[in-house]
Amino acid sequence: MSAARPPQGAKAPSGGSAVHGVTNVGVSILLAEPRGFCAGVDRAIEIVERALQKFGAPIYVRHEIVHNTYVVNDLKAKGAIFIEALDDVPKGAVLVFSAHGVSRAVQLEAAARGFQVFDATCPLVTKVHVEVAKLHKEGFEFIMIGHKGHPEVEGTMGQLDSGIHLVESVADVARVQPAQTTKLAMVTQTTLSVDDAADIAAAIKARFPNVCEPKQQDICYATQNRQDAVKVMSPQVDVVIVVGSPTSSNSNRLREVARKLGTESYMVDGPDELQAQWFEGRARVGLTAGASAPDILVRQVIDRLKALGAVSVRNMDGRPETVKFPLPKGLKL
Repeated sequence: MSAARPPQGAKAPSGGSAVHGVTNVGVSILLAEPRGFCAGVDRAIEIVERALQKFGAPIYVRHEIVHNTYVVNDLKAKGAIFIEALDDVPKGAVLVFSAHGVSRAVQLEAAARGFQVFDATCPLVTKVHVEVAKLHKEGFEFIMIGHKGHPEVEGTMGQLDSGIHLVESVADVARVQPAQTTKLAMVTQTTLSVDDAADIAAAIKARFPNVCEPKQQDICYATQNRQDAVKVMSPQVDVVIVVGSPTSSNSNRLREVARKLGTESYMVDGPDELQAQWFEGRARVGLTAGASAPDILVRQVIDRLKALGAVSVRNMDGRPETVKFPLPKGLKL
C-alpha cells in the first residue's frame, strides 16, 4: 500500500497520510478471533447505560468506566460524568465504580456520603479482591504482579492497609521484602501478558518456594484468549494492528505479544491514526482489538485499510466466548 496524491481539498487524517488510490493489489486483512469487548466490559457499559435510562442524567462514574476513548466519549454524550475524586460528586447522586475496581477506602467513603452506588467492577477482578480479603484474615501477606498506577492494581492493593507488595518485573522480585514468608500469597493484575506474568511468577516461586498461588489463574479468560489469537495470527501476517486506547493495559499487551514474535505491530485509537507507510510492501495485515475496544472501531479501521489498498477480509477460527455476567440489583428497567 503506497501513498497516492489525494484529490484537491482532501484532508489528511491526523497522524497519517491521505491516501485515496490503490497501488498495491491483493492486500488481505486477517481478523483475530476472539477480539474486542469481553463480558466484563459489556457489563460495565450496560450498567452505565441502564443507570442513565433509569435515573436520568447526570450519573457519575469514578474513573473511565473502561479504558477506551470512544466508549468514554459516547457515554459522556449520553450524560455520564467521569470523576476521579468523590468530592466532585454531589450529595445523593448515582455513582458507578469502573470495571477496574476501587479500594476499600473509596467504597467506605462512597457509603458514608450516601451515594446510590452501582459497582461495575469486573467479577474477575472482584474474585481477586475476595481472595485477598480471605487470605488476609488468615494472616497472609501478598506479592502482586502488576503495573504501578493502573487503577486495577490500586483497587486490589487498596483492599488492605498493609502487607501487599507490588512487583512489575523479575528484577523487582529480588528487592521485595515481606515481613514474613511463612504465609505469603501471590495475586496478579488480570490484564497482563500471560508470558510476562509467568516469568515473574516463576521468579517469585524460586525465591519463595512456599508461596500460595491462586486456585485459578488471575489473568482473565478474555485477556488470555486475545493474546493466544495474536500468537496464532502473527506468523501469518506482515504487520499487526491493534485497536485500543493508549491507557488500555490489555491492548498494549497485544501489541507487545506480536512484536515479541517478530511481527511489526502498531496500536491505534481509531482509523485516523493509521499511517500508510506501515503497510508499504506488506501484503498481509493482521487486525485485532483490545477487550475495551468496540466493534464499530474495528469496522472503521477495516474501511480505512480498504482505502489504503486492502481487497479482502478473512476471519480466523477462534475460541468462542459465551461468558455473561449478571447486572447489579436495582438496574432492571
